[in-house]
Amino acid sequence: MSRTTLSVNLNKIAVLRNSRGGARPDLHTAAETVIAAGCGGITVHPRPDQRHIRPDDVRLLAALCRDRVEFNIEGNPFAPARGDYPGLLPLVEQTRPQQVTLVPDGDGQLTSDHGFDLQRDGERLQPLVRAFAALGCRVSLFMDPDAPALERAAEIGATRIELYTGPYAHAHAHGDAFAALQACARSARRATAAGLGVNAGHDLDLRNLGDLLKAAPQIAEVSIGHALIGEALYAGLEATVRGYRRIVDAAARD
Repeated sequence: MSRTTLSVNLNKIAVLRNSRGGARPDLHTAAETVIAAGCGGITVHPRPDQRHIRPDDVRLLAALCRDRVEFNIEGNPFAPARGDYPGLLPLVEQTRPQQVTLVPDGDGQLTSDHGFDLQRDGERLQPLVRAFAALGCRVSLFMDPDAPALERAAEIGATRIELYTGPYAHAHAHGDAFAALQACARSARRATAAGLGVNAGHDLDLRNLGDLLKAAPQIAEVSIGHALIGEALYAGLEATVRGYRRIVDAAARD
């Protein structure tokens, strides 16, 4: 079995920088550190409100990742341009990431907390998915586990889904993860049967990642940021990324 790609989300580095102004902590240095530690990708989630990653950050990291690791840009395809934010499609056209992950978040959300409803949004998403794919990007849709129309992601042109793992992580932290874990596993099987690749992300950490990969070995990529940066405050960024690498390597061996 191939190893799951670890994509490190650097949003929280930008949050710390923006809270003080100036250029520290430096995104370039953070990206170089996690790449040297063995991650397979970098993820960012630019938003119109620019509360963390900014358009210039996206351009810098796209150049840094090129021919080294995958670059994944997350964002709401329906959000309009605002100020320096040109909109997700123009930003992707400028930077040409390997993957774009479409997420239905809004300004009022502190973080992504639900997936797309493809019964409601599928028709509206389809031309946008095709536009991103025409730029050479792999397109992934953020989806809730056991979403009723999950398979429609393939019909509208997406290549992958990203399972929203927030409920699983919450249940795991409270010692009762069985039902949530099974929901993720069922969804991974359904997606694979529909010809979709499977990614996963949200609140994954060093404690819960291994169980998820054992239950859903179809997962091709995990995107981890908030917990990883928090754990790095104590152990260091390079050591923390290496800790995650040991988990994904062990899952591949199993």
